Amino acid sequence: MGQNHVVRIQCVDKKGLIAQITGILFENNHNVLVMKEFVEQSTNTFFARLELSGQLNASHLELALKKILPAEAEVSIIPVRKKKIIILVTREHHCLSDLVVRFHFNELHAEIQAVIGNHADLRTFTEKMGIPFHHIPYPALNAKEYESSVLRTIEDYAPDYLVLAKYMRILSPSFVSRFKNRIINIHHSFLPAFKGANPYKRAFERGVKIIGATAHIVNNDLDEGPIIAQQTIGIDHEHELSDMIEAGHEIEKSVLAKALQHILEDRVFVSGNKTIVLD
Repeated sequence: MGQNHVVRIQCVDKKGLIAQITGILFENNHNVLVMKEFVEQSTNTFFARLELSGQLNASHLELALKKILPAEAEVSIIPVRKKKIIILVTREHHCLSDLVVRFHFNELHAEIQAVIGNHADLRTFTEKMGIPFHHIPYPALNAKEYESSVLRTIEDYAPDYLVLAKYMRILSPSFVSRFKNRIINIHHSFLPAFKGANPYKRAFERGVKIIGATAHIVNNDLDEGPIIAQQTIGIDHEHELSDMIEAGHEIEKSVLAKALQHILEDRVFVSGNKTIVLD
C-alpha cells in the first residue's frame, strides 16, 4: 500500500462538479477515504478536500482533474506527512510548552524544527526538550537587521509553517509576503474585539462577560488575518485581572492546538479575508 494523499480543490462552482471529480478518480482506480466539499454562495466558489489511499501519479491526476474543472482551478495533491514548523516566541511559555509536550508525545503531527526567541527566557526549557533554540535579540538589533537575521535562521530549516506562540513583534509586509498564508498566530482575545496589546487589561477595565482567544493566519493588518479557530469562556465581576489571564492562557493553548491541527491536515482554505475549514 502506497502513501496516502490529500487532494485540495478550489474553483468556480458549476453543476456536476462532484460527479466529474469522482469520475476521474474512478477512472484512475483511486480509493476515496474521505471527501468534504462546500460551496461559498456569495463568491460562487467550490472547495473540496479528499483523502485518497494507495499509490498515485500526482502530476497525472492533477492534469486529469484540471481538464474537467473550470479555468484557473487550484488543485493541490499533497502526500500525507508530518509538516515542519518553526515556533517564534518572546517570554510567555504556555503556548510553547503545550506544543512541545504534544510534540514530545507524538500528538502534534508535526516536527518542531526549532524555536526562535527575541528573548532568551525560554532557551533552557526548549533545549531540555531536545529542540534547537535560536536567540535573536531585539532591540539589540534594529528592526531591519533583526528580521534579516530571523529570515536567515528560518531559511536554514525550510519549514512548512511558522507559528507565533505569543511572539510579541509585528512582522513587516516583506517578511509576511515570504510566507503567504503560512504564518499562524494566537491572539489573546476574541477578535475583532481588543486587537493589539494588553487585551486582558482592556477587557477587565471594560467589564466584559466573556473572554476568548483567536488563532488566525497573519497578513499585513494587525490581528485581522483570516480566522481559523476561536473559543470563549464566561467570566463575571468576581474575576480579577490575574484570574482572567490564567483562564485566557488555557483557552489560548486549546485554540492554537486546534488551529494547527486544521492547518497540518490541509483542511484550511483562504477565501478573501476568511477561511473555509473542511473539518
